[in-house]
Amino acid sequence: MGYQFEFADVLAQWPLFLSGAWLTIQLSALAIVFGLVIGIFTAIGRRSNRVWLSRLCGIYVESVRNTPLLVQIFVVYFGFAGAGWKVPVFVAALSALIINLGAYTCEIVRAGMDAVHRGQIEAAECLALTKAQIYWHVVLVPALEKVYPALASQFVLLMLASSITSQIGAEELTAVAARVQSETYRSFEAYLVVAVLYILLSYVSRMAFWAVGLLAFKRRRKLGTLL
Repeated sequence: MGYQFEFADVLAQWPLFLSGAWLTIQLSALAIVFGLVIGIFTAIGRRSNRVWLSRLCGIYVESVRNTPLLVQIFVVYFGFAGAGWKVPVFVAALSALIINLGAYTCEIVRAGMDAVHRGQIEAAECLALTKAQIYWHVVLVPALEKVYPALASQFVLLMLASSITSQIGAEELTAVAARVQSETYRSFEAYLVVAVLYILLSYVSRMAFWAVGLLAFKRRRKLGTLL
């Protein structure tokens, strides 16, 4: 092979790569926050004794988990447009990511809640704790502690999956790579630079989640099993 690597023209576009990385971080961070909240409430709904609520949450989760993220992005983006709402690309992309992450987070959190032994709940009831106190201190917090490594991995996967939002015009890293390669005609180099940036973002994200785990879970911090 006589291929000559030429990174000069590609690296000269570093402001574009930085702006793309920043948008990727924004999309991922906001989707993680809101997706986690939706996932927790949906997990509570799925475990509810109200059949209609449990089934409604189940329909949402199974619909999202059994359709591709790209299709969900198109449904949200073109669905808003079809309804007559002119929604910015960022809002449509973020909404789709939140909806997707909420469903996967729901199942992870629900697994953690199901792992809480019934005897612990009964012991809390004997101590005259309120239902809210039991759910928070005995069910939800220990459940999140158990599944935190799985949640962190899912959040990193969400950050990588945000590249698909380039299909509706979101100027994140993958879209920037396509723009740079069209201007410099150095496709291999452009996508190689983006691949390195994604790897760096993944490691930074994992370190951030590790730090959050240090602050949030004292027992896991003592055991040294945060991620």
